[in-house]
Amino acid sequence: MQAWLILAAALFSLGLFGLLTRRNAVGILLSVELMANAVNVVLVAFGRWHGVADGQVFALFTTAITVAEAAIGLALVILLYRQRQDVLVDAATEMRG
Repeated sequence: MQAWLILAAALFSLGLFGLLTRRNAVGILLSVELMANAVNVVLVAFGRWHGVADGQVFALFTTAITVAEAAIGLALVILLYRQRQDVLVDAATEMRG
């Protein structure tokens, strides 16, 4: 179990680092996905440790929510690219009125 928690902490740390350092909208979206997957690893690890399937059920629901979030995020990135021919977050902040 300790190895799974270390793996999840490493994944979450990499995702947080990417979230704080990336300017590219696709990179930010991938970092958020990495952080969500780290949470899923923790949910499954604790569910297995307690001997119940609740962790896997929660991980399944969070995966479904993450897929929906990724679809919306990619749609926004495509819209940003069509309007600005760039996917940097700085271009999105210039769009505000």
